[in-house]
Amino acid sequence: MAPSPLDAGIARTIWHRLETINAVTYFSPECLEAQADLGMQGFWMGYFAARAAPLGPVGPAVVEATFVNFHPDRVRRALPDAWRHASPDEVVRARQDAAASVLRRLLPGGRAERLADAVAALLDGAIAAGASAARPLFAANRAVATPDDPVAALWQSATTLREHRGDGHVALIAGAGLDGCEVLVLFAADTSTDAGLFQQSRGWSGDEWAAAVDRLRGRGLLDRDGAVSAVGRALRETIETRTDELAIAPYAHLASETAEGLIELLTPAATTIAGSGEISFPNPMGLPRVDAAD
Repeated sequence: MAPSPLDAGIARTIWHRLETINAVTYFSPECLEAQADLGMQGFWMGYFAARAAPLGPVGPAVVEATFVNFHPDRVRRALPDAWRHASPDEVVRARQDAAASVLRRLLPGGRAERLADAVAALLDGAIAAGASAARPLFAANRAVATPDDPVAALWQSATTLREHRGDGHVALIAGAGLDGCEVLVLFAADTSTDAGLFQQSRGWSGDEWAAAVDRLRGRGLLDRDGAVSAVGRALRETIETRTDELAIAPYAHLASETAEGLIELLTPAATTIAGSGEISFPNPMGLPRVDAAD
């Protein structure tokens, strides 16, 4: 029997669980210490090196193009200098090992191992089913060798699939004519998120943020007061809906019951991680708590 067609919204639900698993790499002390042990100088050098490492020893231009919403100066302070301290392969391995340690701490008593065993085949199948065309971060992560440690492999699979969704989202942002600062301004306005969170974390100055507000206001995406307009909200909804439609491809071969089963397997772990205090909410990733989104 052919698998049932999946609603594209399932892709967002799966992403939400996988993104929560992936996100420990940006917040947990073990992961931050692993980057420091490699010689990375400060959080941002470790961040850019770790996330970009599957691409190889790339320079800042590649990261600016693929990560999109960071100020170029922030990227250029980290790359290519990071590769003087550690090779991309060393960074990839350290990142996987540290994330596995965190997951074992947050999901003790064998929970992390049991989850890894339960979802490995489903996530491997999804990664194999995803198309790499125009998805550089997904393609690079898919080419990373599967770790022998099943919990590290779980984290790597979650990361590979979150980058699949992210690559599609970035393409849609570019297609909508939004630059890195503008998309943050629009997101903050539409979700009532403190603009300072994004200015501080992504490196945009107050003047640059204000200029982006003016550009969006000129397009009718924000009103005179800087609040999101109906046109701006509709654009965001279109981008998010289309992101879901593009992100369903890795799971499209699954029966709906199997996809729902994957969500059921991932949800308890994601809920535990989100409730552990390990990840800050709100956060610059735009990742909501699992219980809040549900």
